Amino acid sequence: MDPLEIAAGLETHGVTDRVAARYRHRDVFSLAEELFARVPAVAEDPATARRAPARDIATRAAWTLRALVPGLACVATLGALRLTEGVLDGRGRLAIGLAGTLLVVIGLALALRVGPLRVVGGSTAAARVYGCWLLGFALYGDALLHQVLSGGPEGPWTLTPAPLAGLTLSVAPAGWCAHLFSARAHRALAVSRTRKQFSASVRPLLFGAVALHLCVLAALLHLAYLGFGGGAFAGAAALGALLLAARLLTVHGHPEPATAALAAACAVELLAPALVMTGRLPGLHALARPVDVLVATAGTGAVPALACGTAALALLISAAVVLPRASAHAIDRPDATEALDATEALDTAHAMARPDDSAHAADRPDGSARVADGACAADGPGGDSARPIV
Repeated sequence: MDPLEIAAGLETHGVTDRVAARYRHRDVFSLAEELFARVPAVAEDPATARRAPARDIATRAAWTLRALVPGLACVATLGALRLTEGVLDGRGRLAIGLAGTLLVVIGLALALRVGPLRVVGGSTAAARVYGCWLLGFALYGDALLHQVLSGGPEGPWTLTPAPLAGLTLSVAPAGWCAHLFSARAHRALAVSRTRKQFSASVRPLLFGAVALHLCVLAALLHLAYLGFGGGAFAGAAALGALLLAARLLTVHGHPEPATAALAAACAVELLAPALVMTGRLPGLHALARPVDVLVATAGTGAVPALACGTAALALLISAAVVLPRASAHAIDRPDATEALDATEALDTAHAMARPDDSAHAADRPDGSARVADGACAADGPGGDSARPIV
């Protein structure tokens, strides 16, 4: 047990810097240091002492193989559809497509159930719906926008398989990026002595993990375009970054901003064709103007790129704020979350404010009798004794 783990427990139970300021501490870590200094050390049984987790190669290999299933199933299905073009009738190709879609969905569910992308309790139904919409728009969005802008929609939409192939193949690299981020963050949690030091260590890890995933995703998308052709490269890359940032936030206990960002991206993608069709009504031509200008300037792929890219940037900013907190990495660290119950923590903080605080001076490492943060007000100018702050 160390002060940073106590700070993680305090943050997990809702103790913020503002609460710590009520006890005249500059932040949560300062309060955690006070608690650490006041609580007597308890000898730990060597047999049950917490050790650093060993590298479980078999477990990592298992979730890596599961993460490869969606991409391989998607590529195999798309390859089968291409090979049977002109050979099988529409029903046969539809059966292949449905079977392949089922395999991809099952593989994706298995990949997200274990490993570093696993969410305790599972993701919300809304997040699943938004994710399915975004993936569906990556498949059919280009054709839908083309038909809407040309007076449609009418007839079947042309499939653009390359974005989906690249995204499903990137599930395994995304898992490894999330694993590297989590492992390095836990290592920083063990060696950091202050919150600022921990935050300064975690933020570069976050940006590095997202950048590494983007590089791998770009390579996979390029290979998918070479094999299947067509599709919006920028939109697929932005969607991959959005999905990874949303998953990282959800895994580390912050699903609300992730769901909100996915919903915002879906709303923009749905709004684009809706504005074009609404602009056909008399007197409402101006509503379609922004979409017309955007598509004329950068093509139909600019719509998902703008929607997903903006949402991904907002999520990355949010992640840079919340993920460098110790409590974000206590989600899968039961020893940190159970280190200090909220009631015990506040009771101990109140106890630090008692008038006989000097009696505990010997318990401090430097022998001083520091007054607990915010527990009591300083003596007034008239020599009044310290009184509790209300």
